[in-house]
Amino acid sequence: MVATMIITNDFPPTVGGIEGFVADVCDLLDHDVLVLTRWTSGWRDHDRKLDFPVIRTGRLLLPTPRVADVAAGLLGEYGIRRVIFGAMAPLALLGPRLRTAGAAELLAISHGHESWWATLPGPSALLRRMGDAVDHVSTISDYTRARIAPALSGSARGRMIRIAPPIDTDRFHPAHDHPAEQPIVIAVGRMVAQKGFDVLLRAWALREVHRDAELLLVGDGPDQRRLRRLARRLGLEGSVRFAGRVPREAVPGLLQQATIFALPVRTRLAGLNPEGLGLGFLEAAATGLPVIAGRSGGAPETVIDGSTGYVVDPHDPQALALRIDELLSDPTRAVRMGAAGRDFVRERFGRDVARATLRAALRLDG
Repeated sequence: MVATMIITNDFPPTVGGIEGFVADVCDLLDHDVLVLTRWTSGWRDHDRKLDFPVIRTGRLLLPTPRVADVAAGLLGEYGIRRVIFGAMAPLALLGPRLRTAGAAELLAISHGHESWWATLPGPSALLRRMGDAVDHVSTISDYTRARIAPALSGSARGRMIRIAPPIDTDRFHPAHDHPAEQPIVIAVGRMVAQKGFDVLLRAWALREVHRDAELLLVGDGPDQRRLRRLARRLGLEGSVRFAGRVPREAVPGLLQQATIFALPVRTRLAGLNPEGLGLGFLEAAATGLPVIAGRSGGAPETVIDGSTGYVVDPHDPQALALRIDELLSDPTRAVRMGAAGRDFVRERFGRDVARATLRAALRLDG
């Protein structure tokens, strides 16, 4: 018997925020799970190392009769009574069929892309159906809750809960030794327009203190070549390092080498593409870094402005440069902010918080 089935398109070895979140959910449930997901590159080598079953079918899971039949069959085969939809839209449309097949507790996790579903008539109606089909809709931030809630029925709104990406503060912790003398400003994220790497590069060209500092950009994506060209045009080749994509397990070590985390995330597509929360900000804060975040969606919820870091206008390179200069020129304040950020993450985004909420929603401990 298996306690919980997770149905998701987003699962390792594919790298991304949602994939990491779903993997964390497996950990929070003590691996007493079965994952139904899609084929992805490298999945065979990845899955054989896991201590729970992973069933893969097709290149994309959609709420079709075929996928519903596969999921319903697994419920019966493994005696599963609980189902988590790793991303609410559109897979939570499978809810009614799985309820008929024996699922007693259904949870749909919203990561933020449902925000734009809530603004359009057709998708909004589907979102309402999804909310009514499950026992709980979880959101990663107060912002995403506020955006999604109006599309749900009153009953579904009353059953919304908050499960933010859980941060392992044992894994993400400050370095035990002294940092390098050369300051390092780090940014970790997918290189797409929403993340604001171009604004960060322009701000880096405007900085006035610690001209010996290094800007370390971690991640890859479709904008990487364009960003490398921008760095060359700005004359930043000697002070900017593109690390590219790195394994998830290497991220804590890179953060421990840094002095400041900065990423001016921004909202795009006329408000349809905001930052849902910002896992990178939280991991950096847990590592003891002051965080500079762009004002977009739920990203400001990862920072106590003026205490653990700063929230900046993501379209203003000069404002970002001033905040970077301020922290580079006052290391004592930067360290103090980083320590406050770690306490903030531990209290609001720690694994124990997420674990308790998740298990209560699935009625696993009662």
